Formats: sequence, structure tokens, C-alpha cells
Amino acid sequence: QVQLVESGGGLVQAGGSLRLSCAASGRTFSSYAMGWFRQAPGKEREFVARISRSGGSTYYADSVKGRFTISRDNAKNTVHLQMNSLKPEDTAVYYCAAGITATINLQDFGSWGQGTQVTVSS
Repeated sequence: QVQLVESGGGLVQAGGSLRLSCAASGRTFSSYAMGWFRQAPGKEREFVARISRSGGSTYYADSVKGRFTISRDNAKNTVHLQMNSLKPEDTAVYYCAAGITATINLQDFGSWGQGTQVTVSS
């Protein structure tokens, strides 16, 4: 399994931007598809974005499409989530996850980070 550590969360005003990063340990990072998920208070964890092992394929939840961009750097074992035009409804704990296949299903991701809080004020 791969160890994941997220960073970059914080408090931002509506319309602002944040860039989340996820650092992975191990030499097999490029073997994993990566995803970002989020969980708001009182709600279930939901899919945000995912990227294939090579980075050549990405997919987004409708709620973030056009505002968020997922990317990865396999040489640096990192994956990023650039979040623009943030809305109060984007407020959540954001989790980085690694899986064998690039899907949108939580159960397909076997390794998870501890999460980073993103708060968007109105």
C-alpha cells in the first residue's frame, strides 16, 4: 500500500482558489490511479475527481467540472487538486486516495490520506 499525506487546505472566500497537494510514499506511485473525495459535515464522502496512472485521463464530478483540475507528477509522487471559483458548498474535508483502477467509487480506493479541511466563506 501507499502512504498519502494531504496539504494545502484552509479558509478562503467564495470565488477564491486553493491548491491541494497529496504526497505519496513508495516507489510504485505511478502504478496507482489517484482520486480526490470530500466529506462535508453530516454528509457521506463523495467523489470529486480522479486521474489515471499516467495522468492521461481525468474525470470530474458534475459539481466541480470546469472549476477544479486534478493533475499528477509521477516523478515527484504527488497529485494536486487546483480549485478555482470556490463556493461555500465546497466546504468539506478533502481526501486523497489511491487505487488500482481509475473509478469514481470509494470502495475501489484502498489507500487514503488523513484529509485536509477546506472552508469557503460567503
